[in-house]
Amino acid sequence: MRRKEKEIKDTKEIEKILEEASVCRLAMVDGDKPYIVPMNFGYRDGILFFHSAKQGRKIDLIKKNPNVCFEVDQLIRFKKAKMACEWGLEYKSVIGSGRALLLDNIEEKIKGLHIIMSQYSQRTFEYPDEMLEKTLVIKIVIDRITGKQS
Repeated sequence: MRRKEKEIKDTKEIEKILEEASVCRLAMVDGDKPYIVPMNFGYRDGILFFHSAKQGRKIDLIKKNPNVCFEVDQLIRFKKAKMACEWGLEYKSVIGSGRALLLDNIEEKIKGLHIIMSQYSQRTFEYPDEMLEKTLVIKIVIDRITGKQS
């Protein structure tokens, strides 16, 4: 990170940002071009979980190259000023990378879906068999992560 004074080094603070975020942007490689999608997600113990249909561009790309990057952020406030160049943004963000695994085993899917739902709700949910059959869970074990604040 170029601006070391903005780096978040405390792993607990980085985890807090991940635990409080509601959207994670997942980036993949499509040939020689990036492809990014905003997704609902769940985070627990260094692992991200996403749910998806079993088919589509995202799944095709992960099958070709499971190396992914992700980003979450928290907007704190806009800093307004008289001059345009003095405007700014207070935020916290986390960027990381990992390897995506496609989970199709029912028990693994249910565990991942529970973690995703716990990101947004304290309730416990059940998942109908017909929906579980149509759903794929993406698991990303994080291998690199950085936090930044401004």
